[in-house]
Amino acid sequence: MRNGVLWQLLLVFAPLSLLSIGGGQSIIADIDKQVVHIQGWLTQSEFLDLFAISRAAPGPGSLLATLIGWKVAGIPGALVASAALFLPSSLLTYGAARLWNRHRGRRWHSALELGLPPIASGLVLSGAFTVLQASPEGGAAWIIAALATAMLLLLPKCNPLIVLALGGIGGVLAARLI
Repeated sequence: MRNGVLWQLLLVFAPLSLLSIGGGQSIIADIDKQVVHIQGWLTQSEFLDLFAISRAAPGPGSLLATLIGWKVAGIPGALVASAALFLPSSLLTYGAARLWNRHRGRRWHSALELGLPPIASGLVLSGAFTVLQASPEGGAAWIIAALATAMLLLLPKCNPLIVLALGGIGGVLAARLI
């Protein structure tokens, strides 16, 4: 049974690794879909808890995969999920970097440089929407996120920790009022 779960973790996270253009944040929506809705390994609440822990802990944001693997299959699950998420994209990046410099200045090279940032931004945005939709605070979470975004856009020199603290206070107040 455990080998089956480890194999499933590998089959879930390895393909996501290859889609993680823009970093681990860009695949949050797909991770949620896989582990909550398709595999049923976690409830939406458990997913949000692990997401929050992965963001609060030092290290890469992709720590979420490690936490999911640990929750599903203990330490072996954490190791398999981590390797499945980091290894394929690392190997692809290494190979792409070697080719990238060799073809600098070509038309397709320039097109990719212009096209990939909007794709990465869209993937990150979809992850944010997934977390907001799953939030137990509902509309209040959307309002807090919109206010935080506006604050960061209007006051670009504002310390993000201030925005984070205000968002946290808003979340606590919203949870108490709901």
